[in-house]
This record gives sequence, C-alpha cells and structure tokens, in this order.
Amino acid sequence: MTLTALAALVPALPFLGAAAGLLLGRRAPGFVRPLAVLPTAAAFVLAAVVAARQGTGQATDAAHRLTATGSVPIDLALHLDGFSVLIALLVGLVATCVQVYSVSYLRDDPRYPSYAALVSLFTAAMLLVVYSGDLMVLLVGWEVMGICSYFLVGHYWETEAARSASIKAFLVTKLGDVPFLIGVFALAADAGTFRISGILAAAADGRLHHPTVTALLLLAGVAGKSAQFPLHTWLPDAMAGPTPISALIHAATMVAAGIYLVARLLPVFTASAAALAVLAAMAAITMVGSGLAALAQDDIKRVLAYSTIGQLGYMAGALAVGDRDAAVFHLLSHAAFKALLFLGAGVVIHAAGTNSLTAMSRMGGLRKRVPDAMWTMGLGLAALAALPPLSGFFSKESVLRAAEHAAGGDTAHVPSAVGWTVLVAGLATAVLTGAYATRLFLLAFLGTGPAAPDHGRQPLPMTAVLWVLAIPTVAFGGLAYRELPDWFGGSPLGPTLVTALLGTGLALVGVLLAYGAWRAVAASRRAVPIGALAAEPPDTAGALTDHLDADSEPALIEAEAEEHHKEVYGDVAAARDPGDPGRLLLGPLHTAAAHGFHLDALYTALFVRPVLAAASLVRFLDRDVVETWVRGAAGTPNLLGAAVRKAQTGNVQTYLSALLAGAVVLAVLVAVGG
Repeated sequence: MTLTALAALVPALPFLGAAAGLLLGRRAPGFVRPLAVLPTAAAFVLAAVVAARQGTGQATDAAHRLTATGSVPIDLALHLDGFSVLIALLVGLVATCVQVYSVSYLRDDPRYPSYAALVSLFTAAMLLVVYSGDLMVLLVGWEVMGICSYFLVGHYWETEAARSASIKAFLVTKLGDVPFLIGVFALAADAGTFRISGILAAAADGRLHHPTVTALLLLAGVAGKSAQFPLHTWLPDAMAGPTPISALIHAATMVAAGIYLVARLLPVFTASAAALAVLAAMAAITMVGSGLAALAQDDIKRVLAYSTIGQLGYMAGALAVGDRDAAVFHLLSHAAFKALLFLGAGVVIHAAGTNSLTAMSRMGGLRKRVPDAMWTMGLGLAALAALPPLSGFFSKESVLRAAEHAAGGDTAHVPSAVGWTVLVAGLATAVLTGAYATRLFLLAFLGTGPAAPDHGRQPLPMTAVLWVLAIPTVAFGGLAYRELPDWFGGSPLGPTLVTALLGTGLALVGVLLAYGAWRAVAASRRAVPIGALAAEPPDTAGALTDHLDADSEPALIEAEAEEHHKEVYGDVAAARDPGDPGRLLLGPLHTAAAHGFHLDALYTALFVRPVLAAASLVRFLDRDVVETWVRGAAGTPNLLGAAVRKAQTGNVQTYLSALLAGAVVLAVLVAVGG
C-alpha cells in the first residue's frame, strides 16, 4: 500500500469508528467499546507506520481536485513531512490512551456510546487538520473539533456548569473563527490557491498584499482555538466535562490545532514584524497571567487548565521569535505529560471523592491509596516545571534558547524586542510553574487528617495508561532533541548553558518558595478543619458523596465533585483556606488571580450586557412597535368587515326595510336639492 493511502486511512479509521458507534450504540451495545478503542488504536499504529516510512525524507504531497469554484479551487490535498507525521503519531497515542481510560472511567454511563463516537470523531478531525495540505479542508477539521468540544464539554448536561461551559467554549472559539475565516479567504485571494504549499510560496515571493492584516485575522482564530489571551477564558470552565476529554483537548487536539496552524504558516507571520510583536505580547501576557491564576485555583483540574494555557503561551512565544522547531518540540513533549497529568487527576478525584485541593490537603493516606497516580503525576509535574532530565526540560529550554537568540538580534525578520519579551516572560513563568506544580503535589498527596472515603480500587486500564504516558514524559526530550532537527530540517534544539541554568534555577526557586509557604501555613491547615471552610454546614458538605460507594463509576464521582464545589466552598475557583500556600505567595493578588483577573466580569460588562441590552431593545421594537402596527393594519379591515357583516342578517324584511328607508332618504335629498 502506498504511503498516501496509508496516511488517508489514519483519519478515516476513527471517523468510520465514530459512524459505526453512533449507528450501533443502541442496537448492539456490546460492540461500542471495541468500536471506540480498536479503530483509534489502529489509526495510531498506521500513524507510526507512516512516520517510519516518511522519516526525514522529502515532503510527500498528493492532491485531488474536489471542485472547480470558478475562482480559487479546492483540493483534497495531503501533505506529509517530519513535522506532520510526528504530530499525527502523538494524536494517535493520546487518543488511544483516552479511549482505553474511558472504558473504565465511564463504564456505567448511559451516554457512553455517543461519548465514544464523539471522541473518535474529534480524533479524526485533528488528524485531518494535521495531514491536510489545503486550508479549506483543514478548516473542515478545525470546525468539526469545535462542535465536538461543545458536545463533549457538555456531556454532563444535567448540571448548570457543564451547560454553561459548553456554550461558552463554543461561542468564544467561534468569536475567533469569524476573523480567522476572513483571513483564510484573504490568503487564498492573494496566493490564488488554498493549498498551503502555494500560500507559502506566495509569502516567500512577497505576493501577499496585506500580510499584517491577514496574519492578525488568523491570530484571532488561533487565540480562540489555542486559548491565548484575550480569548482564553473558555478553557478553565471547560473542566466541567469528563476528565478524559480534558486530557484530549489539552494534550493533542483542539488547543494544539492553533499552534500547529501558525507553525505551518509561519512564513506568513514572519512577513510582518507587527504580527510577530502582537503574537509575542499575546504569548507573554498569557504565560505570566495563567501562571498567577494557576497558583490560586482550588480545583485540581483548573490548575492544570491554566498550566495548559501557559505552556501554549511558551509555544506561541517560540513561534513569535520565528522558531517553529522549538514550538513543535514543546507541543510534542507537553502533550505527553499533560495527558498524564489530567488522567492522573481523574484517578485522584475518584479516590478522594473531590476535586478540591483544600479538601485533599486535609485527607490522610491519599498517596497510599493511589500510588500509581502519585508517582506518575510527580513525574508529570516535574516535567511541567522543566526539571532535568525530564522531557519538559529539553523542550522548554529549546523555547528559551530561541528567545535568547532572537533577543540578541540574530534571528532574521524578528525584532530583538520580540525576543526579549518572550525571554523575560518565559523566565518569569518558570518560577510560577515550579511554584504551582509543587503546590498541587503537596496539597494533593501530602495531606493530613481523616482518611478519604473509600471509592474502591482504581481500575487497571486507568492506572496502566498513566505508566504508558510516563515513558515519553521521562524519555522523549532527552532522546529526541538530537534527532528532531533532522525530522524538522531546522536548527539544533539542545539546551544552552545560560538558558538551562536560568530556567532550571528559577524553576527550583519556585519549587522552594511553594514548599516553604506550605510549611509556613501547616499550622493553619491543622487548626482549621475542612468544615470551617465550607459555605454549607459541615454535615451538608460531607454528605455530598455519602451515597457513592466502592462500586461507583469514577465519572459519576467527578460529576458530583464538579457540581458541588461552588455549593460547598462558595466559589467555583477558590476556597477561603488560610492553609493554602498559594494564598500566602500571592498575597493581595490571590482573589483576582483565582477569578482569572476578572476578565469574565470585564467581558460581561463590555460585551455581554450591551449585546443583551441591544437584544432586549430589538425584541421590544419587534413585539411592541412593529407588531402593534401589523396588528393595527389587520384590525381596521376586521372592524369594517364586522360592521358590514352585521348588515348581512339573511332576513328579507330587514333588507326591504333598509331599501325603503334608503329610498325615502334619497327622495328627501332630491326634493331638498330641487
């Protein structure tokens, strides 16, 4: 079988699995789980074969003209290079792990067939984006991921949090997609093609008439899809969905798509220094802001969500300084340890019966109940903090190295100010990352107090997946940084002495600060029981999961925890815990950071309320003004008709009387007139 045929099968298999799962979900439920896991696993194997056969050779392109549009044609185009085949391999690995994990995590969920089918469709859409050589075909996968995220984030649609989060994710990403679509059409109009190779050739030849405007339009879509400031606010709320979906979105699909697109179209962005400056500013604000917010969150998944936003900021920063290789290296490395962290968080929530770090910090023996999660999440958090020799160290150092190179004015088309912006923000974020990663580990696994309620042993598929993902978390960076330049055809990716010492040293400063703060507030944690922090009375707070037993489905325990966090602690994001080291470290910034610096409130005041007010005005004008005129226009003929209808009685005597009366009146008028 040819390489292009194998590559075409990679997205086709999970798509066919999704279609079969939806058709057979109710009629043959026994086939649902095999149809969820096997096509995705087969796609992963085929992606590995494609990657091996493509290797470091010349890019492979194939295209078929879909339709003649009369202007710019649309091609079903395939583009394979070292960059795309490695990302497809990553997508297949994470998607397979998520499907295997979900078999146990949602074992009794009545909506599992539709869930599994949507995960497969989500995977197929991302693979289509990765392999596509035509922007219009890529856009199909881009939008399919958006609708899949809407349904999957809202999986627990019975809860208000899930309904609101799914709508918010859909609307915010669509807000970015509108200018993105305009930017795609602008690119095609200038280049005369939707083919990515043709667009890159046009950029190289200087045939893009308005590169700054086009790049900024594309960046709007990237900011929405990859959760970058100012369109990042949907991602923390999306934690209302099942944990495996959080892993899939954060590690390998939706949020990675925006970074992937900029990496593929990087010459379009480097053609405009202004666009690079905007991208660098966006990345810097995202990195630092998300690091501060992560340090204040009480929900373990929201900590990881903000960490994803920050790591995507690193990737965007690498692209801003013109280094696609460093951005993709960090994307690959981050995907492994972030999928591990989210799936590990699902195990921890199942064992603890809560998503609250405040509650976990007052539970004894949690680390003994979930040793697999503790060890693997410890590795994942160390990789997140970029501690050597884990994969996160090598990939993050490649970003800092690229920023340092650009700051020295050694990168063509990139202003040195852009390099300094990314470098300073990246180093500051290293401190914050080390701090919030350490805080999460200490609060989740080194708590003291009564033992957590027993929710049963963790299913083997859930813990086995953690160890599978731990392998690339530990080994990928060290093994790959020497080999990836051959696959990407770019510059070296190894760490330099200066950035390695600075990055690692600052990460260790963050680790030590968090540990010192944790020790400093230990007495407060022991003195203030969990019941004293609950907005509800202690009995109510403790009774939230009393009806769950050792046979309870992990996803059900998570849904209960997500639904009741605000009810118990009075806040969806934070808890008033004097024993929280994050509160000590952030000081007066804590409240603002816990609520994402109130950007949601700002957007509500600036955009949501005016739009709702305008909608109310339109409704008033429609119902009380326009409809009044319409009803009036219809009412006048009705009144005339009613008056005429009264004369039509059907009584002959009445008609004769009226005739005679009319004749008399006419006679009188004639006589008077004569």
